[in-house]
Amino acid sequence: MSATAATPAVPALPAGRFFRASLSLLVLTSTLTLASTGKLDFLTSIVAPLAALHKGYGWWHGRPAELTQRRATLCLLAYLAFFPVDAFFLSRFFVGGSSNPPLFSLLLAVVHFLIVAMLLRFYSASSDRDALFLCMLSFAAILAAAILTVDTLFLTLFFLFLLCGVSTFSALELRRGATGAASPPPARLETERKLNRALSLAAFSVAIGAILLGGILFFFFPRFNAGYLGRVSFNPSLMTGFTEDVELGQIGEIKKSSTVVMRVETGKTVGYDLLRWRGIALAHFDGKRWTSSAGNPQRLGTKPDGWIHMPQPAQKENTSGQTLNYTVFLEPVATDAIFIPGRVLSLQGNFSGAASNSFAALQRNYLITDATETLRNPYRNFAAIRYAGISRLPPRDAMKLRSAGSNYPGDITPAYLQLPAALDARIPELARQITKNAQTPFDKVMRLESYLRIRYAYTLNLTGKPGPDPLAHFLFETRAGHCEYFASAMAIMVRTLGIPSREVNGFLPGEYNDLAGDYIVRASDAHSWVEVYFPGNGWQVFDPTPFSMESGGGFFTRLGLYIDWMQITWNEWVIGYDFAHQVGLAQNLQRGSKNWGESARAWFDRKQQDGKRWLKSWQVQHGSLGFLLPAMLVLLLVALRYNVPAEVLRRVRLFVRIRAAKPGRSDPQLASRLYGELLRMMARRGLMRSETQTPLEFAAAVSLPQLAPAVQEFTRLYALARFGGAPCDSMRLGQLLAEVRATLRRRPRAFH
Repeated sequence: MSATAATPAVPALPAGRFFRASLSLLVLTSTLTLASTGKLDFLTSIVAPLAALHKGYGWWHGRPAELTQRRATLCLLAYLAFFPVDAFFLSRFFVGGSSNPPLFSLLLAVVHFLIVAMLLRFYSASSDRDALFLCMLSFAAILAAAILTVDTLFLTLFFLFLLCGVSTFSALELRRGATGAASPPPARLETERKLNRALSLAAFSVAIGAILLGGILFFFFPRFNAGYLGRVSFNPSLMTGFTEDVELGQIGEIKKSSTVVMRVETGKTVGYDLLRWRGIALAHFDGKRWTSSAGNPQRLGTKPDGWIHMPQPAQKENTSGQTLNYTVFLEPVATDAIFIPGRVLSLQGNFSGAASNSFAALQRNYLITDATETLRNPYRNFAAIRYAGISRLPPRDAMKLRSAGSNYPGDITPAYLQLPAALDARIPELARQITKNAQTPFDKVMRLESYLRIRYAYTLNLTGKPGPDPLAHFLFETRAGHCEYFASAMAIMVRTLGIPSREVNGFLPGEYNDLAGDYIVRASDAHSWVEVYFPGNGWQVFDPTPFSMESGGGFFTRLGLYIDWMQITWNEWVIGYDFAHQVGLAQNLQRGSKNWGESARAWFDRKQQDGKRWLKSWQVQHGSLGFLLPAMLVLLLVALRYNVPAEVLRRVRLFVRIRAAKPGRSDPQLASRLYGELLRMMARRGLMRSETQTPLEFAAAVSLPQLAPAVQEFTRLYALARFGGAPCDSMRLGQLLAEVRATLRRRPRAFH
């Protein structure tokens, strides 16, 4: 049988406002969770939560339903007819850059339909049956949000949803039990407030317990990756700039975004000035765009140890330098480049984005590399991936580089000395002027790097048209640009001097978070630099772009680091949690519990020895009082035997409760507690109340003249406070209780 929910009925059901508030917050939380995914269009993300908030405010104040059931059904049927337009046209506009536009547009249209159905039902709800249906629709919205996002904000909103859900179903069950009752509870404001507080505390406790128990079960049972929809992204962060064909200016467009692209966990700051996250190396420049001319791609499969090992370089190079171990959490990006620091030695990760992180899944992975040492993922990076790596960071040894000479291998010069066919003659002339006093190739490269850093300005806001030769426009007219122009200018000028070079696109180190031990790399950290070849030393990094000013650290910066720490912890131990993580966690717990056990035993042993030494010292100093200790122990045992501490504690708590009671206030619980104390005192003296006796019958059965008046008056006051709704006269009850206790002490133990 349904009960009216929107407009209070007569008689009113219990927890009416609590029920309406819980259900309104449940619907609001589900719509906010969908909006927080960032996958919905701007209009839906704003209108849906505001509509839910407006209805909830009206429902809280007892306003009737705005729509009838018939009108709500007609509106839903009308939107159902509009659904194909949304799926094939409107939603397609918002997911045009995704890896699978038809699928995502259909998913987004279904989410729109779910939101419309939920809001229409919310605005027409008039019974508890409608409320139950709203709960089901809200849960479906949470499931849809789980498909669209896996970030930490979802966890927070999911906890709020769980709390509101427990509150709603608790109040709904309470209302169902009260529906049709022959004697409904009296609707008093104070009683309603107490019930609301009790329900809130119960719902919060159940929600906390569910989260804790679910967390424990989650870590005991390995979590596999999400399904197909969870492994792909709506809007990859970077659409251009990290491919084999890059036009000047594309990196600059990427740098205007502050979206987090990846997090690189190193455990500590890397003391390496030339640290870069290397992406794609480009060798051929036609005057406007860079392309990769490397052929003969090589497949790198996974070895039996689960790692992908890099091949040895074709040319001899310097193998010194520090080794860096790192873990990369790469967000979905529209590129197949794998970003690594320095010279990578080996990698391990689930690059395919398969639904399992098992060892067998890792064995099926492979990468593609070429002569430029660029690493590519054949499965592409439309899904977020996590991979661990070991790299060597080659040092810049000026003495060795100056003595490297210019005897370049035959496979280096054709590809890395190429120049545009219509190169402006002023560019090689400028390169010769800058390096006229330099004796070695290394000194020439250093002169060009320093010249560009000092004489040119950095800017992302380029004005005017670059014309047919953007490089000459940058060097001789604007004298300002971003990293692409600096790197391209240096690479070409180095080549005009007969020194092999190439441009590399990747990322700067980013912001180091000392809380999580990782580098936060954003799209604004996208960068281009130059690699120059030196015989016997390999490719060396040079960066002609002027240094930018570091942003100051404040409260919000620190807060952002905490949020990033939560995000990387979430990605590591929730999103990426698998069997390998579970084994590592079990091993750490085993070692930790063993260490904790040994530490606890050692601590107790020390305290025991300290106690023995103190006791011996005290007995020596107070020899005459030594006999008191055994006596005190005997007294303590006797007190425990007769439950004296518990009795004292009970009386103290009762005294405090009586003193804290407000005069003139109804308090049936206090009256019941005082009556229980009376029965306990009388039972100890042999006056037992039969289970068939009422309180008044038991009081009338007390025949002792000294005891009967106090017991009868106490019972009368108790009955009025407990069953009649009268104020509890705690002071008078306390006095009568003391009078009864004193009378019982003066009489023999048994009364018959």
